[in-house]
Amino acid sequence: MILLDWIQGALLLAGLGFFLVGTLGLLRFPDVYTRVHALTKADNLGLGLVVFGLLIGADSVPVALKMLLIWGLALLASATAGYLVARAARRRGVRPWKARNWEND
Repeated sequence: MILLDWIQGALLLAGLGFFLVGTLGLLRFPDVYTRVHALTKADNLGLGLVVFGLLIGADSVPVALKMLLIWGLALLASATAGYLVARAARRRGVRPWKARNWEND
């Protein structure tokens, strides 16, 4: 039983780590497109790890299925919201960030 507790803790901490990395990406990346990418990828993986960590301690199969359903709906909502934000930015004329070319200066 102690091994399952360690695995559950590791999954929860890894999920928390991905949430923190996604938040850091939101704060540090230069444009809306890279920020949306960081949030959708890191937060979806973080939520998946948290859900799998919680599945280990689930009391019953219906509870586990509800957690998986919540994760699936969050994946769908995140992808849809990311697409809509990027599309709105493109329609408003927001150009993607380009790295400065230091060789031509």
